[in-house]
Amino acid sequence: MAAANGDAMARYTQLPLGVRLREAATFANYYPGVNQHAVNLLQASVTTEHEFIYLWGGHGSGKTHLLQAVCHLLSAQRHPLAYFPLREMAALSVEILDGVEQLPLVIVDDIDAIAGQSEWERGLFHLYNRISEQGGRLIMAGAQSPAAIGIVLPDLRTRLAAGLVLQLRAHTDQDKAEALRLQARQRGLEMPEEVAGYLLRRCSRDMTALFELLETLDQASLAAQRKLTVPFVKEVLQHG
Repeated sequence: MAAANGDAMARYTQLPLGVRLREAATFANYYPGVNQHAVNLLQASVTTEHEFIYLWGGHGSGKTHLLQAVCHLLSAQRHPLAYFPLREMAALSVEILDGVEQLPLVIVDDIDAIAGQSEWERGLFHLYNRISEQGGRLIMAGAQSPAAIGIVLPDLRTRLAAGLVLQLRAHTDQDKAEALRLQARQRGLEMPEEVAGYLLRRCSRDMTALFELLETLDQASLAAQRKLTVPFVKEVLQHG
């Protein structure tokens, strides 16, 4: 099944050279918490009438996870699309966007990475217009709202606010604990509530950092053939 999914991704998702999607970045593997409504709208909107969606949320909100979940979902349904994470594309020319308006869906992540760069801002503005003329759909995402993202080109700022704007709010500590436990279950690990609580009290509360720590705990658990308990986690952290 994994191979079939991989074939679908390769065939239906256009990615810049060197960019890969995380296999775990699916809707089923995202704990929405306070963002349930925004996630529901995003999931429904990618196959309905919304021509343009702007998704925004701070670091660790799961914005990139959800965009890649859209890629997985639509590729599995054999819908061609393109995905451009601009933070990973600093060395690439804006010309990489040429012609992608022919695809039914284009996703552009991290537009704050090009804020103030006139060539990229104009390129995204023209891409928006070409997609609109073709009747396609476009999702853009950034760390802040359309008004606060730092885009200089007035016409592009206007376009960002013109469609469906979805905000991902910061997770509560309870949400973070549940998200961590969900990620653990997806890996075949059982993480008791007290372990999740311990990690939130003693480690970085940043979700990206917590998921990286989970990777370390997963490997340590597998190597030692031990369950995730507070004493075992303390051991791993002390020797990390």
